[in-house]
Amino acid sequence: MDKAGERCSTQLIDGDGAFNIAGLENFIKEVKLKECGLSYAVVSIMGPQSSGKSTLLNHLFGTNFREMDAYRGRSQTTKGIWLAKAAGIEPLTLVMDLEGTDGRERGEDDTAFEKQSALFALAVSDVMLINMWCHDIGREQAANKPLLKTVFQVMMRLFSPRKTTLMFVIRDKTRTPLDALEPVLREDIQKIWDNVPKPQAHQETPLSEFFNVEVVALSSYEEKEDQFKEQVAVLRARFFHSIAPGGLAGDRQGVVPASGFSFSAQQIWKVIKENKDLDLPAHKVMVATVRCEEIADEKLCNFTANEEWCQIEEATVSGLVPGFGRRLTAILDTCLKGYEFEAIYFDEKVRTAKGKQLQEKLLQLVLPAFQSVLGHLRSGTLEKFKAIFDKTLHGGEGFSSAARYCTKLCMFQFDEGCADVVIEQAKWDTSKVREKLKRDIDAHITDVREAKLSELTTAYESKLSEALSGTVEALLDEADSETWPAIRTQLQRETESAVSGFSGEVSSFELDEQTKEKMIVHLRDYAKGIVEAKVKQEAGKVLSRMKDRFESLFSRDADSMPRVWTGKEDIRAITKTARSASLKLLSTMAAIRLDDETDNIEKALSLALLELKSNSTVTDRSLTSPADPLASSTWKEVPPMKTVLTPVQCKNIWRQFKAETEYSVAQAMAAQEAARRSNNWLPPPWAMVAMVILGFNEFMTLLRNPLYLGVLFVGYLIFKAVWVQLDISGEFQHGAVSFCILFIYS
Repeated sequence: MDKAGERCSTQLIDGDGAFNIAGLENFIKEVKLKECGLSYAVVSIMGPQSSGKSTLLNHLFGTNFREMDAYRGRSQTTKGIWLAKAAGIEPLTLVMDLEGTDGRERGEDDTAFEKQSALFALAVSDVMLINMWCHDIGREQAANKPLLKTVFQVMMRLFSPRKTTLMFVIRDKTRTPLDALEPVLREDIQKIWDNVPKPQAHQETPLSEFFNVEVVALSSYEEKEDQFKEQVAVLRARFFHSIAPGGLAGDRQGVVPASGFSFSAQQIWKVIKENKDLDLPAHKVMVATVRCEEIADEKLCNFTANEEWCQIEEATVSGLVPGFGRRLTAILDTCLKGYEFEAIYFDEKVRTAKGKQLQEKLLQLVLPAFQSVLGHLRSGTLEKFKAIFDKTLHGGEGFSSAARYCTKLCMFQFDEGCADVVIEQAKWDTSKVREKLKRDIDAHITDVREAKLSELTTAYESKLSEALSGTVEALLDEADSETWPAIRTQLQRETESAVSGFSGEVSSFELDEQTKEKMIVHLRDYAKGIVEAKVKQEAGKVLSRMKDRFESLFSRDADSMPRVWTGKEDIRAITKTARSASLKLLSTMAAIRLDDETDNIEKALSLALLELKSNSTVTDRSLTSPADPLASSTWKEVPPMKTVLTPVQCKNIWRQFKAETEYSVAQAMAAQEAARRSNNWLPPPWAMVAMVILGFNEFMTLLRNPLYLGVLFVGYLIFKAVWVQLDISGEFQHGAVSFCILFIYS
């Protein structure tokens, strides 16, 4: 095809809305469209007047649309809708150049054609380029948002929607990265789709079912022409094989065959022209929208730069701000009244809507500061509650009454503080913060209550431990038949005393009966635990106690004086008595008897240990006999949990006890035998008779000579003095040998 054929174009619809049927037929013949079947694509472009749409298409597709002469001023260049064939792009691509929107030539109210042309382009195009200036991103009219909204709505009602690619072309891109601009555009198009009234069949249909959204950015054509051309060349490459899967128009649906394109386009335009819903709102509404947005943006900037607001915002970081609500209410009121004053002559609905948007934005700016102040108020009130509550408790006030009084006082102060923080324009609810404060106060009360109750319980446990430990130990020292009754009496007396005192002190906490009873039961169990632990502890020293008791009874008489083994004592009886007392101590320690229940432990121990035959062989055999009553790990009628010393343990302790006390018995018996021998220091009777018979003559000689008697008398006196002085009779008790030694040294 020659160069002229590559650049052929025609006006499809003129500025008055007349469809150029003849021109379209000639165009189709010239570009041989009917021969393409389904292998063709339609690309259109829409955007504000004089935004460079034609220039972009000419560079992008090699078309020859008329471009604006910048030296003659900015004016309308393209009127109606022009159609051209893209040069050098496969498949065959038809390019439509739409009349620019928001042009002064059409006037304020005659904007229906803009909507009609946009709807027509969407209905027949596979790809629609939306040309827009970079600085118009975020605006309403300049970005064609209302136009797209209406077109979407009507398109779904008039036609079966087809999959179309919307490519936003951002012109004269600034330093702002595309990654920052693209989300804004995507969010805007999604909001338009979400807010468009849809037929029942498409209420839940997502945007992606009907449109693919693409975003590209181009540099300024006038200031960076070379860079602009490079970027356009990259974009042009994307239109090659655009209808292939994954291409720009790869998802299109319900494609009209190329031979029916002319008829289809005519019918679509006819339906659009006859639909009265396409009358756009008056241009004054659009102007009001733009101008009110500008005023609102200006007031928003003024607010953010307000010195008093900046001081308040900075102060909220560190603490409460006096008069926060009153001061911000005044600042916001000034800002909103300024907006109303400047926007008063614009459309009322637009003015009101934009005013509400301004107020919402202002409140969004203020919200963090409000939340910060409210947080400081809550935390400050909580700290104040803790201090007052602690002081009140130390003043002697009951716990529950102090908690109620302090809670009521602090919540009242919080409500007063909220009234000072509240902003009139916001109508924000502070109930959640109040509820959180109340939960925090209740949690602190609970923590203090638990700590106080724990402290109180610990104090009474200490009292019980102090009162019972020493007493139980002393009673176990004197273990006899009255030991356990005395322990039970002491336990009951101390427990009841502790429970009475505890109940009186805990009454100020106003606990429910179940909780109170549970704590009292714990206190009773703790008292029992002290006794049981003490018994088990003392049971570990039972052998030592048994030996001490044996030595006390065996080595001392009834007056607790040390025994002197003179030979007259019954050592066997004394030994049995001492061992019986020691056995009673063992039986007392063998089990815990806090329930006043009888048992046969003492009897079993006596039968098994005291009444054995003296023959050691028999004794050893009986201890290891299968019928041995102590060959068991449990006592009859005694639960295992109350057993302190098992029968086997008692037998082993007794065996060790006997072994360690046998020496004392043997030593006593030896001392007794020595005493008997020492008392027999006179000669035997036969010796005395022999001395009388053999010494008769000497005796008679003494009687006949009185001088001898005198000498004997003097000798007797001397001997008597020596006898008394040296305590010879006492020495003889230790044997004749000791006497001889004493006599020699004397």
